[in-house]
Amino acid sequence: MTHTLTGAPVVLTAGAASIVIDTTGPGLPRVLHWGGRVTSAPSVEQSRDVLGAVLLPAQCDGWMGRPGVSGHRDGGGSHLRLTVAAPPAVHVDPAGGGGITVDAMDDLAGIDVRSELHLSPEGLLRVRHTVCNTGKGTWTADGVLALLPVPAEAAEILDTTGHWGRERFPQRVQFGQSTVVHENRRGRTGFDSPPLFVAGTPGFGFRHGEVWGVHVGWSGNHLHLAQRLHDADAVLGGGELLTAGEVRLAPGGTYRTPWVYFAYSPNGLDGLSDITHAWMRGRRTHPSTERPLTLNVWEAVYFDHDLAKLKALADKAAAIGVERYVLDDGWFLGRRDDTSGLGDWHVDPDVWPEGLHPLARHVREAGIEFGLWVEPEMINPRSKLAEEHPDWILAAPGRLPAEQRSQHVLDIARPEAFAHILERLDALVTEYELTYLKWDHNRDLVEAVHDGHAGVHEQTLAAYRLIDELKARHPGLEIESCSSGGSRVDLGILARTDRVWASDMTDGLERQHIQRWVGQLIPPELVGAHVSAPVNHQMGRATRLRLRTVTALFGHAGIEWDITTCTEEELAELADWVAAYRRLRSTLHTGRTVRVDHADESAHLYGIVSPDRSHAVFAYAQLATSASTAPVRLRLPGLDPQAEYSVALLPEIPAPDWRRGEPWKLDVVRSGETLAGFGLAGPVLAPADAYVLELRRI
Repeated sequence: MTHTLTGAPVVLTAGAASIVIDTTGPGLPRVLHWGGRVTSAPSVEQSRDVLGAVLLPAQCDGWMGRPGVSGHRDGGGSHLRLTVAAPPAVHVDPAGGGGITVDAMDDLAGIDVRSELHLSPEGLLRVRHTVCNTGKGTWTADGVLALLPVPAEAAEILDTTGHWGRERFPQRVQFGQSTVVHENRRGRTGFDSPPLFVAGTPGFGFRHGEVWGVHVGWSGNHLHLAQRLHDADAVLGGGELLTAGEVRLAPGGTYRTPWVYFAYSPNGLDGLSDITHAWMRGRRTHPSTERPLTLNVWEAVYFDHDLAKLKALADKAAAIGVERYVLDDGWFLGRRDDTSGLGDWHVDPDVWPEGLHPLARHVREAGIEFGLWVEPEMINPRSKLAEEHPDWILAAPGRLPAEQRSQHVLDIARPEAFAHILERLDALVTEYELTYLKWDHNRDLVEAVHDGHAGVHEQTLAAYRLIDELKARHPGLEIESCSSGGSRVDLGILARTDRVWASDMTDGLERQHIQRWVGQLIPPELVGAHVSAPVNHQMGRATRLRLRTVTALFGHAGIEWDITTCTEEELAELADWVAAYRRLRSTLHTGRTVRVDHADESAHLYGIVSPDRSHAVFAYAQLATSASTAPVRLRLPGLDPQAEYSVALLPEIPAPDWRRGEPWKLDVVRSGETLAGFGLAGPVLAPADAYVLELRRI
């Protein structure tokens, strides 16, 4: 039901959240409330006593913080005074949520703005703005932000930091009368970019506290912002980070922001994950089939592509139940190491005289899908493409940026470069009947210049178009977003890809942290999680196979290991784990994520509970030595409190041992209420050990 309103403020409610918008004034609507549910709107008179936040705040509204829209026309007209052009269109969804569209203008400045807010039935609020230049001459956009108010109770900020191999580690700061900004200028999402930038009541955790989260769904430069002034409600939001002259609108030109996603929970961080996971699973583009267990051969062979070895890997993979095989870097022209070949997307005849057909055929005959690694947005100076088209490098004329990983960025916003890469990818997918691409992106966009101006914005849009067009030509093709591991993980790239590689770090302990926090935003079926070698290739640490399999179970599972070197015992343990993954994935990839606010910081306790709460899988991982030697109390929330559950160790993964060497056995029945309130006694584990519990409602 869609209609226009000119009376009382609009209330949209879904899940545990409401947003109240005052549309009664002459200026832009004000957001009076975004947070817990409300049953009715305040009166017009009452709403005048509420500060709230104007939809696109500006100095004319009394807002002296960062403006919602900033830009200029040859240095002038930088302060907008937007007024509503017509009564806003409001849509209320009977299933919960709805939307509002507001058209506003500043005739003197020559700027029109359309603002769209959509509240999904799950409670996820999406906001974007479209700016149109209706005046004479060029208008340069400096920034357009989506901002919503948060109350005084939101006094703590949760952000993340990170780098290659250590993505998204949490950090907290007090949020007083201050501005907290997380900026990214790397031209891709970034290792440190927060899955959700969160403001909340002090001390909030996974299962407690009020929290307000925001995520900018954009794979280029962006920012997240929290700002509190002494004379106004605080705001939380973000948007694309535009550099000087990057978006210049000719008369009639428009700029549309990326979607910015907001979520509120009265029950901690898991409540935010409930919303984002449910919304993502409801998308038309969300993978609808079971997530195949994958073998990626990168850490098995690196650039040493030997057909006999690669066939042997496929044979071992088939024997233990692997369902997808991915040939990684090293198959194309001149690619014997990472210093050459990027851009020359032809199979190297010196290594593959018959093309990839012998391997692809062997893999498929073993009953396994075949996929391939590519890095289409990059180019090595040592490549035929760079020799023939040096002007296709994303750079200012005569000023190449510094090389990173012996490579530059290919300017795919240039039509000829775009067409060339699309033709090559299309030809490869067609010839080899590929069902999967691991799409990598291994460097920052430094001094990115396209057609004489800053180029990150157009490069990002071109990457989106490239993926969209390739998938339109090949329905059913799945694409993984990889960027030096986890440096392109966001809802912009995930609108068109089917999973993310959370990190190049495959160490089981480090991955416990990384997957914990990328899962704040993204459900586990979209997060690649692989079992690696006993001695990890990135950091040289040796860990138990049990820890590595437990860690990888809670994602889109796979193997990153030369399994031709495994002992018979290791292969048997891997085969049992593969069987467990295949048996459990219907729960693991549809259920609610539960992360326990466990008292011992040396361990993680977490799980997945099926939608009907009849089945659950919980993991306990001992990350380091504990200060306590007493048995561990395992409190398992998220179950039906009135139901009885059988609790047992997952049979396919070997049971842990007591630290003192006594075997631990478990086979009990407890109510959901008891499991959440009192819990179970668990074993004291040595560091870098883990186990899995399976619960079934009786």
